[in-house]
Amino acid sequence: MFVTILLSKLRAYRRYRETLRELSGLTDRELDDIGLSRSEIDAIAHRSAVA
Repeated sequence: MFVTILLSKLRAYRRYRETLRELSGLTDRELDDIGLSRSEIDAIAHRSAVA
């Protein structure tokens, strides 16, 4: 049980970091093309991890 919860949290953290890294690597122009601003990246990464 504890291991399952721990692995779930680890996967969510990895998803968060991957999303954060990928979105942060985009230029402001690329972010604008997909309708995002740089200030939204953290919130979007967090939502992707808990989804």
